[in-house]
Amino acid sequence: MHPSLPVFHPTSALPSLLSRLSLSGLLVLAAVAPATAQEPSPQREPVVRVSAQGEASIAPDVAIVSFSVVRNSDTAQVAMDQNSQAMNAVMAALKSQGVEPKDIQTANFSIQPQYRHSQPKEDGTIDPPEVVGYEVTNTLMVKIRDVAKVGTILDRVVKLGVNQGGQISFTNDDPEEALTQARKQAVERAVAKARVLTEAAGVRLGRVIEIGERAEAPMPPQPMYRMTMAKEAASDAVPVAAGENTYTVRVDLTFALEQ
Repeated sequence: MHPSLPVFHPTSALPSLLSRLSLSGLLVLAAVAPATAQEPSPQREPVVRVSAQGEASIAPDVAIVSFSVVRNSDTAQVAMDQNSQAMNAVMAALKSQGVEPKDIQTANFSIQPQYRHSQPKEDGTIDPPEVVGYEVTNTLMVKIRDVAKVGTILDRVVKLGVNQGGQISFTNDDPEEALTQARKQAVERAVAKARVLTEAAGVRLGRVIEIGERAEAPMPPQPMYRMTMAKEAASDAVPVAAGENTYTVRVDLTFALEQ
């Protein structure tokens, strides 16, 4: 007969094995945790941050003008025909003054009925509004690249039938040269400001770490001219002052400090 062999039961040994593994894991974590906690945090480099603004002004070389032809009549068709006749004459005059077709754009066109509202009756009722005519409005947005002609063009189109609008804004077709001057001035001012701060603090100004720019929209002058009917125009050219456009750039600089 063979001697009886010991029987191995995996399920009975598993809890003991897991306990030993868990204890080993805790011992390993306990050994590693103090070392991690003792690692020094990286030191931040001392810096100084400054901001400054630069400006540059130039004369505008483009005028953007909007104006409308408005006509009223008993019927929509007659009002539209009268409006179209006047607007065709206006567009022909613009082209004769050197305005290119690509710089003439229709910004709005509308046909609106005109109503007459009745008074309340003795019994308190009111008749519905009655259509008594139509108003047709055609609005152009025109880019005039010869600023010296703005006054002459305004006077011309008013005499040909423009009777509403007249908003004018002056801008520059390519303001990059002015923006470059503004950037240089902003950086010079920022560097000067950083030097004053570091000298006062008794430290030395180091290398540039970061440069950022915030270009701001120009604030050009916007002369406004309310157009009148042709019979009220008294001069051959409308006086218009273009002024200057000022372009502003703000820069943010970060410098390292040398102790």
